[in-house]
Formats: sequence, structure tokens, C-alpha cells
Amino acid sequence: MSTRGALTGKVALVAGATRGAGRAMAVELGRAGATVYATGRTTRERVSEIGRTSETIEGTAELVGEAGGTGIAVPTDHLEPDQVRELVERIDREQGRLDLLVNDLWGGDCFVQWDKKMWEHDLEAGLRILRLGMESHIVTSRYAIPLLIRRPGGLVVEVTDGTAEFNTRYRKPFYYDLAKSAPIRMTLGLSEELPEFGATAVCLTPGWLRSEFMLDTAFKVTEENWLEGTAQNPHFAISETPTYVGRALAALACDPDVARFNGSSLSSGGLAQEYGFTDVDGSAPDAWRYITEVEQEGKPADVTGYR
Repeated sequence: MSTRGALTGKVALVAGATRGAGRAMAVELGRAGATVYATGRTTRERVSEIGRTSETIEGTAELVGEAGGTGIAVPTDHLEPDQVRELVERIDREQGRLDLLVNDLWGGDCFVQWDKKMWEHDLEAGLRILRLGMESHIVTSRYAIPLLIRRPGGLVVEVTDGTAEFNTRYRKPFYYDLAKSAPIRMTLGLSEELPEFGATAVCLTPGWLRSEFMLDTAFKVTEENWLEGTAQNPHFAISETPTYVGRALAALACDPDVARFNGSSLSSGGLAQEYGFTDVDGSAPDAWRYITEVEQEGKPADVTGYR
């Protein structure tokens, strides 16, 4: 499906747009013609605790513009209510509307102690994970939703890792599990409160994401030779580019009947079947079904029928 130009005149806030899924979602909204406010903590002058210098919100805004939209980078720490309030006031002042809020805020991976039990995990690090993955979403929604509901048709998208069905499993360790389950529950609550204002809330997850970090740090490959990563983990064959979930978001934002998904937990793979888009290589990976039916069952890696 083509969404090019379908969001002309629409205004989006992608909170957490520095890299990975957030950057790709901002770019694909731009490709559809939207004005996109891209926020995050890493700029060309300042690096967040994640420590990556190769991706910045200014870079994201430029990519939005190159795709055909209008990208506006606003440095924002979404755990600071005053900064978020000022951000929303700026959007109101400059645009007078907000049509789409994407809560893609995270950055907690560097604090996760993957092999620790709840009582063994450093408490300060664990609470930081919860602040980054939960509190930041709450603060942002608290200030952005009043602008979004001024006119009917607004869409709130909570971004997490894993569908509601998959996340009935324990996603160890303890703090990670809470952080990744919370956006699903936030969506449920907002789906009860938003419809009277003509707005919709959904939760969206990518599959196994070939983010910048996953490529160059975890697997030490590039997008051009990513299949070499299957030598380390053969199930990496089901992975997808960030563009795939970006296209999923754009399809949702362009759907005049998106309210039918209110309260739903959605995935890039599932929405590809709904809307007919593909990843950049023309495939349509259905990662969460694959992970459930193949990887979790201990079967040999085989993506046949899954992408």
C-alpha cells in the first residue's frame, strides 16, 4: 500500500525518535507528508547515557525532510515534566494541533542485568528501567493528550516489545518484564478514556528489530550483510528492519477506520497482513508467530511460511 502524501497537514509527536523504531516511524510519517516533532536526549551537542553518537534527533529530523515531510528536532528529557509541557506548548503555538502521539520512549537496555533475579538486580538500575519505560510514557501522555483531543480523530500509539499475547510469558528479568508489559496496560486504560473525544489508543510492537545497536554491537554486522548474523543465532533470520514497523505505523495513521483497533496490541507482522505493506526487501516477516511456534518450541530455525 502507498501512504505517500496521505498525512499532509497532520502533526505528529514521536517521543523517542533518535534511533531504531522511533527514527523509522518518524521517517515513514514524513514520507506520508506529516509534520513530525522528533524528540530525544541525544543531539549533536549532547549524548544521552546510552552513549551512542552516531544517531541524533537532528539527524532524524533531516531524514523526515528528505522523505517528504517536515521534521522538527526538539531535545527533550521526557522524565522532566517541565520540558514535556514546554514541548507541547511549542507544538500548540507552532501548529495549533496534534494528530498523532507516539510513545516510543525507552533507553533502558543499558541498565538491564539480564542474568539477575529480582532481588539480585541492582535496585537503582531497576527503578531507572521503570522510569525510562513507564514514567516517561505517562508524563508525555499527560501533557500531549489534551492537545491531541481538541479535535476528533487523534491517535495515541504506545510502543513496546512483544504483543499482549506473547507477553503473558515472563520476559525476564523482573524490571524488564514490567517495563515492556506496562505500555500494553496503558493502552487498555487510554482506550477506555479516549473514545468519547473521538480518539483511539493502540499498542504497537516491532518484531526482532535490526536496530543500529543490534546490527553493529550485538551481531557486529551491517544491514548489507545482516544474514551473516545467523551464524551467531540462526533465528536472527526472522529479523526485520526498523522501516517495517515505521510502515506499520504510517498505515495505522492513514486508516480512516483505525478506531476499530482501539485498545488492541498490534505487531508489524500482523499489520503487514492487514494492510499489505512489506519490509524493504519485499518480505513480510511475522516474527512473534515465528518466535512462539519455532524458537520457543526449540525447533530448528526455518523461516519458511513466516516471512
